[in-house]
Amino acid sequence: MNFELTEEQERIQSRASAFAEQEVAPVAREADEKGEFPRHLVKRMGELGFLAGPIEPEYGGSGMDYVGYALLCEELGRVDSSVRGFLTVHTSLVSLCIRDWGTEEQKRHYLPHLATGEWIGCYALTEPNAGSDAASMETMAREEGDSYVLNGEKIWITNGTSAHVAIVFASRDRSARHKGICAFVVETDTPGFQRKPMAGKELGHRASEHAHITFKECRVPKSALLGAPGDGFKVAMSALDRGRLGVAAGAVGVAQACLDACVAFARERRQFGQRIADFQMIQATLADMAADVEAARLLVYRAAWVKDQGLPATKATSIAKLFATEAAMKAASEAVLMHGNRGYSNEYPVERYYRDIKGLQIYEGTSHIQRVIIARELVGRDT
Repeated sequence: MNFELTEEQERIQSRASAFAEQEVAPVAREADEKGEFPRHLVKRMGELGFLAGPIEPEYGGSGMDYVGYALLCEELGRVDSSVRGFLTVHTSLVSLCIRDWGTEEQKRHYLPHLATGEWIGCYALTEPNAGSDAASMETMAREEGDSYVLNGEKIWITNGTSAHVAIVFASRDRSARHKGICAFVVETDTPGFQRKPMAGKELGHRASEHAHITFKECRVPKSALLGAPGDGFKVAMSALDRGRLGVAAGAVGVAQACLDACVAFARERRQFGQRIADFQMIQATLADMAADVEAARLLVYRAAWVKDQGLPATKATSIAKLFATEAAMKAASEAVLMHGNRGYSNEYPVERYYRDIKGLQIYEGTSHIQRVIIARELVGRDT
């Protein structure tokens, strides 16, 4: 058992950390306040090889392993969950989905453009009446000759307002539940593809795009199918399995950011004639936070390692996502409390960490769903 990173993994971590600190962090607060994604960062992530990290070089990717990819997501998550969320959707849910399920023609057509950031990807699964129960989706795919015609709607689609390419899930036969679902690669300028920003103001991830997408007689060729007809549910779940690793790693980044902020604040803040860092209650909070961060990080790295070995990683990934997001939620809550009235203002980033982390507990499978997945992996299904 070797806990040391390889030279390549250290290089990825170093480049990601420098990018996060020098280019993402300075614009994070303003992007959150304005609710606008810093689009110039997309091109930079493409130039740095981040947008297609685990994709093979022949398709424009960097060929990094999953441990390296987790390190990248952790560093981005440490400074801005909106930017990290963009990367996870674009890379894990879209590019890797096309790599694993697409035809050679689809891979060569889409992946190089996604790798540079010339094209942006989104993943259209969630619906008003189909969240955790994805098999109950109501979007339909009607077969007509050499085409499928899509009708329905999707909500809370990250990157949805700017995306050039969407992975869209629709059912050929709702009575067949998950066996009736198909996946499609849809270019967003296709007639009948309509989108607008979600109504209201988000709790967190305010710099991210969240779109309401409607399909009205949206006709796509059969060549747009991703995988075989009826394989859509498998495509969706495999993508979420990968995406959860990025979310878990991002949660480790948030938790580390909370710990760093609390240590710095506890050292400089003085009350009752001494540093608050010298009060045992504050020390206990910091110690618990540090233990949770280290445990979460090791779970994430192990899940990534399991994937790199080509082993089944569903249980390890769900455990990592569950623990890391719950630990980061606790860390963010304690960070706001420790900062007192300062933590209640966006002058200090812990306020944003607190708002952002709740989203990581919800998307790509809520904490409840992660517990269901873990339990099923432990006890199996009743036959």
